[in-house]
Formats: sequence, C-alpha cells, structure tokens
Amino acid sequence: MNYDLVISSQPSKVDIALLKDKKLVELHEETGNSAFQVGDLYLGRIRKVMPGLNAAFIDVGYEKDGFQHYLDLGPRVKTMMKFIELTRAGKLKSPMLDRFRPEAEIEKTGKISDVLDQGKEILVQVAKEPISTKGPRLTTELSFAGKFMVLVPFSDKVSISQKIKTNEEKKRLKDIFKDIKPKGFGLIVRTAAQNKKVSDLEADLNDLVERWTKMINKVKNVKPPKRVMGELSRSSSMLRDMLSSEFDKIYVDSNEVHTEISKYLEHAPEKLKKLQRYQGTKPLFEHLGLNKQIKAAFGKHVTFKNGSYLVIEHTEALHVIDVNSGPRTNADNDQETNALEVNLEAAKEVARQLRLRDMGGIIVVDFIDLHKAENRKALHQMLKDEMKDDRAKHNVLPPSKFGLVQITRQRVRPEMDIKTKEKCPSCGGSGEIEASVLFDTEIENSVSFVMNEQNEKTITLKVHPYIASYLTKTESWWPLSNSIVKGWKKQFNGQITVESSTNYHFMEYHIYNSRGEEIRLN
Repeated sequence: MNYDLVISSQPSKVDIALLKDKKLVELHEETGNSAFQVGDLYLGRIRKVMPGLNAAFIDVGYEKDGFQHYLDLGPRVKTMMKFIELTRAGKLKSPMLDRFRPEAEIEKTGKISDVLDQGKEILVQVAKEPISTKGPRLTTELSFAGKFMVLVPFSDKVSISQKIKTNEEKKRLKDIFKDIKPKGFGLIVRTAAQNKKVSDLEADLNDLVERWTKMINKVKNVKPPKRVMGELSRSSSMLRDMLSSEFDKIYVDSNEVHTEISKYLEHAPEKLKKLQRYQGTKPLFEHLGLNKQIKAAFGKHVTFKNGSYLVIEHTEALHVIDVNSGPRTNADNDQETNALEVNLEAAKEVARQLRLRDMGGIIVVDFIDLHKAENRKALHQMLKDEMKDDRAKHNVLPPSKFGLVQITRQRVRPEMDIKTKEKCPSCGGSGEIEASVLFDTEIENSVSFVMNEQNEKTITLKVHPYIASYLTKTESWWPLSNSIVKGWKKQFNGQITVESSTNYHFMEYHIYNSRGEEIRLN
C-alpha cells in the first residue's frame, strides 16, 4: 500500500492531497490568511461567564466569541493564568517554569464562575475551528506539537504512545526524556520517536521549548485580542502528523515549499529522498489526474463500482448517505449476496468520503437491507477496518435492524466543500454569450495590446482545449496553410505559445509573460 503526498502552490492558496494507491483520500486547502486554525494561541479577554452552560465566551478577535467550556480548562489553568499575569506585569523575566510555584489544580466537576472572571485576560488555544455560525472552540490546556513529541507546559508527566509496543523502547524513551526534559513541562511522546537518536529527539524538544519562549516573549507586549502564535502550515502539519507513515512520493511544484519540507525532513533522510520537485508545464494536480478525481468525488452522487452509487446529503444536524445498487447486479447471485457485495464496496467508499470531505459530527448511512446477522457483522467489520487510517477520532455503531449505521466523527474544522456543478461554459450562467465569431478577434486584440503596447514579445496564451485546437489547427488539404497563432506570430513579430487547460470555460483565456506572470488585461 503506497501513500503519496501532493502539494500544489498557487498565489492565493496551497492545495494538499493525500493519495492511497494513487486514489485521493484526503484533500486540504490552505489560504495565505488562514487564522483561527487548530493549535493557534490567542491572548483573549473573557467577555461573558455563563454559569448555566458552565462555560465562558472569550473575545479572540473573531466575529463570534470563542467558546470555552469548564471541561476544556485543564487541571492546571490557575497556574497558567497566574504565570501569564505575572509575565505581562513584568514580574517574571524567564519563560522557563523550573522556579515557578504551581497553583492548586481545579476540580474535575467544578464551576467555571469559580475560575474565570469577566473582563480578565486569558491565554487560550484553538481546539476547534469556527464552523458555520459558531466561533472557535477554545482550551486553556496548552500544547505544542512537534515531529516526535507534544510539549505540555505546567506538567511534569511523560506519556509514551500506545502504538510503541516494546517495553525496551518505552523504557529507553522515558530514560532519555527524564534526563533532557526541562522541569515544569510534560511530554506526550509520539510513535514517530521510536528508534530515533537522542540528538534528533533533543533537537525537536529544543525547537518546541523555543516556540514556547517566543510565544511568552510576544505575550508580554500585545494587547488582547491578539494571536500570539500560529500553528505550522497545513503541509508541515500533515507531514508532522504522518511522519511515522511511509510515503512513496512527496510531490511539490514550488521552490519555497520544497525548501520548507526539505528543512522539515532533515532528520529523516530516508523520506527526504522521496521529495520530488515537479517542473512540468501542466498544473501538478492536472498532471497527476487529481482534478478529475476531485470532480468525481465531491458531487451529490458518487459512483463506486458496477454502477452502484452513494447519494450524500448534508443538514445542519447530521450527514446522510444513501447506498444504491444501481442498475447492474450479478444475475447468478441471490438478493442477499448482491446486497452484501454492494454494501462492502460502499463501506470502502463511505470511509474514503468521510476523510476526503472531512465530514464531522453525526453521519447516518442507509445501507441496503441485510437479513443475515453474519452479513451485518461482516459489513460492520469492513467499515471499521476501512476507517482505521482515519486520524480523526470516530466511532462506528453496528447496523440497526433497519440497515442504518450511525457514525460519529470528530469535527475540528469546516467540511471541505467543492462545487462540482459548473457554469455553462458558453454563457457563464447569464444565458447569453458574445457572438462566437468575435471571440478570436477579442483574443487577437488582447495579444496585439500585450505584444505591441506592453512590448512583451514572448507570451503564453492559456485557453480551453477546444479553443486551443481552433487557434493552432492548419488545413490538412493545403500544406502551406498557417494556423491563426502562426499568423499572429508573424503579424506581431513575437513568440506565442498556446497551452490548454480543462479548468477553463470555453470563452476564458489568460496571457502570461516570459517570467510566468499573468498579464492583467483590464
């Protein structure tokens, strides 16, 4: 089983795709101004304490106040609040915790009004991104995630990942961190730390302590509400979270991202060899066939095998997925066998869709009815097995007697939603188009302006494939005939390269200079 990571950079965003055996299983989009991401730290102000909810609303600069529940305060919240208060007052000079005396831990079932006061400043971390009409969900139990460990301030506990099975390795890691861990900081040791050298582990720990130090130094001088530390980029976060997995290839199409990931993987040279800088002329996603996969996977109807398909609907309360067998079934099998075959294939696609769309909350799947208990058990096991790779916390209940399977899946950010219905390629949704006979004249005027008025003598013209074919075709019966583009080259005395993109509408075109920069025409 091979995993590929694909990172495509554009001026305004970065698209990240995870492939499993060349099939798209995760898709993420990171914009340049991404704020309120999971892991971001903010110095906020307590806007309102709600005893009835046992929660508080905190102003962190978002249009909706963040939600802080008592259960997300963590036992050491009083220690953290006192440390931040003294630091901002200038009474603490060092960001380290070895000499700081901790406060008493709060009760697990206490009242938020006994801990938080309206109007006071508080340091919080985003635990769940803003979704729909809700602001971010917050926590005061701070953590800093690294490649091999998670740093937890105001704690001294060292926890080892349960996926590390051997007692010898667990003891080795505990002994290492007992010697190098600064006092007042706890650690959660990740699976990726297994068999790593002490120098690599110490370097990662030092990086995390440095991030803590920079954050505390920034806290001293900011006015709330203000972000005091941002999470890593989404591409680096995915690499960090999946560092224990084996990538077959990591594709990037940007020198900046290539440098960032190379630096991130410097402690894993065996993975660094798999990093590839794509330099082709086609967009990276188009070159790997991902655009077609995205269009096929994000519609309301998703076909998966032999004409069977899913119908996916979304409501405010839950997601509903209906499994349909389609027109083609095996005539040699009985109804129960056919239903089981379709359901097992549907289970694979359902697990993929949950990850791909990042669907969270409650999901109800209406499978085709199965009458035999062993078949329902087989379906339940298949769905659980297919969701083992899903990093989001989830729970899959057995099928009910009505064939319904209920799934809960952790939701920490808005669902990925890609519109697969396109505007009419001719009219752009208006119902009217310019006379098509004038379209090549419009392009010719733009080319003339760019090459004569702006003196750009080497340009690339990107258009829909049909238009590209029209502009570059020659008459087969006349060997001396010229295409439209060849005529423009002679007329404007320059070099014109025509490239096609299936992402363009019929009457959409863009012109780029020799440096690959788009030339604005209006």
